[in-house]
Amino acid sequence: MNPWRSLRGLPPAAWIIFTATLINRAGTMVLPFLVLYVTRSLGYPAAEGGFAIAVYGIGAIITAPIAGRLCDHLGAVRVMRASLLISGCILFAFPFASSYPALLAVTFVWAVTNEAFRPANLAAIATVVEPGQRKAAFALIRLAINLGISVGPAVGGFLAPLSFHALFYIDGATSILGGVVLVLYGSSIERRGERVQPGDATGHDERALRPATIFADRRLFYFLAAMIPVQIVFFQFSSSLPLFLVQDLALKESAFGILLTLNTILIIFLEVALNAATAHWPHRWALAAGSLLYAAGYGAFALSTGFASAAACVVVWTFGEMILLPSSAAYIAEISPDAKRGVYMGLYTMSFSVSFALGPWLGTMVFDAFGSRAVWLGAFVLGSIGAALMLWVKGRAAGEIGEEGDATAIAEIQTG
Repeated sequence: MNPWRSLRGLPPAAWIIFTATLINRAGTMVLPFLVLYVTRSLGYPAAEGGFAIAVYGIGAIITAPIAGRLCDHLGAVRVMRASLLISGCILFAFPFASSYPALLAVTFVWAVTNEAFRPANLAAIATVVEPGQRKAAFALIRLAINLGISVGPAVGGFLAPLSFHALFYIDGATSILGGVVLVLYGSSIERRGERVQPGDATGHDERALRPATIFADRRLFYFLAAMIPVQIVFFQFSSSLPLFLVQDLALKESAFGILLTLNTILIIFLEVALNAATAHWPHRWALAAGSLLYAAGYGAFALSTGFASAAACVVVWTFGEMILLPSSAAYIAEISPDAKRGVYMGLYTMSFSVSFALGPWLGTMVFDAFGSRAVWLGAFVLGSIGAALMLWVKGRAAGEIGEEGDATAIAEIQTG
């Protein structure tokens, strides 16, 4: 059986977005090495390097809802294109920020322009495919991201000892190249979106919806609240996990890199097929299953005694990641009004930024105060709470989107 068969029916516009995303992510080098650049190349203390990352996170949090609203007013393709071209140019100027305040200022501006790509990317891919294809389409975008990330940081690791400035130039060049793809083919994406989303069949003008309507959507904010504890668990991979591997299991730093490579390989080869197999699941089942696998995978680190058992834990939460993230993006796409999809995606991506700001900080605090076992038991509890909450997510109409398992029912819900 061909694991990629679910991608055959995706329109060319989806593959253009895939190509631009892949090119951009293949050049991802600066952010993973920003702390090392600040400390080793510029000679600032580690605290200053960490604060630079915090400034980037603040920029990401601020940008997400603004970029989402711009998508609704200007179009997701235009926001993606501007994000790639402008952030690429900023990266070329980055090495010329010689003082620490200048470095922070450039980092913030880069975060604002760079992170605008995320909600626009999700809004665009949701627009160009039929409702029944959304899980496959979001899996395709995650495939592009993970293929790119498997290349960019690895190349950056070889280049950083030779020239940190090369990281900025290559990352900037790939961002601009991705923007050029959207300059050349963006109009075909917009035409496809107009055909798939011709308007509200009920006759209501969704563009007349007031902003207050969004903040009154309790389904949206219930779902975002349910995602926060799960995302806090997820982001322990960037903080508590490497500390646990090195300090508690006495493994080398390279073991962490190998485990992240395992995560990426599984996603590249299994996520598309897994989402095709689970496409008929109601959203609440997929969201709860993914969250529970997060809880089980991270919680099992409390029983881990070596590399093999740690790898088994990574496999478990990677399956949760492969189920949860495409399903969560598809759920947001389906509960959002067509004319407000950018705002919904902006709030969705902002929840990741908030969790990224909270998760590593909370995890390391617990790690220092109570030890790693408390971190992993806490991760199991938080993930389980998130899984329980996911069982109660609701669609745009009474009942849950995806319950009927066919595009007609989903379309009826969307126009309800």
